[in-house]
Amino acid sequence: MFFHLFKYLHDVYAVPGAGVFQYLSFRAALALMTSLLIGMAFGGRWIHYLNRKQVGETVRDLGLEGQMEKQGTPTMGGLIILSAVIIPALLFARLDNVYILLMLFTTIWLGGLGFIDDYIKVFKKNKEGLSGKYKIIGQVILGLVVGLVMYFNKNVVIRERIKEPTGVVYKMINEPKPVAHYVKEDIHSLKTTIPFFKNNEFDYADLLKWVGPDYKKYAFLVFIPIVILIITGVSNGANLTDGMDGLAAGTSAIIGATLGILAWISGNIIFADYLNIMYLPDVGELAVFVSAFVGATVGFMWFNTYPAQVFMGDTGSLAIGGIVAVFAIIIRKELMLPLLAGIFLVESLSVMMQVGYFKYTKKKFGQGKRIFKMAPLHHHFQKLGFPEPKIVVRFLIIGIALAVLTIMTLKVR
Repeated sequence: MFFHLFKYLHDVYAVPGAGVFQYLSFRAALALMTSLLIGMAFGGRWIHYLNRKQVGETVRDLGLEGQMEKQGTPTMGGLIILSAVIIPALLFARLDNVYILLMLFTTIWLGGLGFIDDYIKVFKKNKEGLSGKYKIIGQVILGLVVGLVMYFNKNVVIRERIKEPTGVVYKMINEPKPVAHYVKEDIHSLKTTIPFFKNNEFDYADLLKWVGPDYKKYAFLVFIPIVILIITGVSNGANLTDGMDGLAAGTSAIIGATLGILAWISGNIIFADYLNIMYLPDVGELAVFVSAFVGATVGFMWFNTYPAQVFMGDTGSLAIGGIVAVFAIIIRKELMLPLLAGIFLVESLSVMMQVGYFKYTKKKFGQGKRIFKMAPLHHHFQKLGFPEPKIVVRFLIIGIALAVLTIMTLKVR
């Protein structure tokens, strides 16, 4: 909103200082600070309202230390995150950018889906909440929308690199390379980035080469199911990670900051050329959105750190997982998610392994056995006697290490 307003004032009336809103870094910084302020200001009022309405979490006794102390803690705090993401994005991002619109749709769609689930649990007093199949349907619909937009929208483009002739040697180590390693025309492509490989671009359409010469026409048959799988997996992974105070929000802030760095350099032709990575025109605008996302998650942690004053509920956890997944797909870094979002992945795998092994042993031996003392994984360590704050901090340290490794993949090939 402000971008378009100040651009008009700058272009038409030459208002002094209006041109500063053309700078991406300035708007990203404003989005970050605004989201922090919204989260911290609105968060306190929202928690007070929830306490007054006695909207508290119903906790089952699973024998975890300190668990029953959380009984009655307000939930649906995800609305704090949603407001602190959406408002700064609307204020400071370019609203004619297809990627920004897609991220706003993702946030509202999954936030709304999670809100319905929390509303049923809290106000309808139904502990089961929204049926799991309806959550999956909602995630599949989002995957369809994202996949179709990425495949058919004419503004979703990349710029192909020009292969440098062999034998080119720069005389001085500090001699700058000319920024001429990309063709002039933008093209529509389903290429993505594979970490740790030198020629690290992979086209999903190549999976259908066996179809014949026109295989690229049918690439959406492969691409869209992959998008749905990624969105569903990451969104549910974030939901499973939301089991300890500050864990899901802190992990998401780390992932969001890393994705912001990847988006900024991918959308900057100079840095993309220097790092020899895919250049994505207009994707740098996502730095504004992800700055708001990081500010929102950090602002929420002000109230969510141990002992939590509020829980995000599915309103927040489904949304932040979807944001991470769709953002990574847009910047063509979704294959880095198993590394970057490793915490989400391990939490999901621990549940699948636990459930699968229990069913297998029950069928074979008549009595189910467990791999972990409890799943998701963070509860396993809690059962072992580790204090909740220590588990959260150690998971966040691991998350930071995974983020650094993800950034390193830009050079380590």
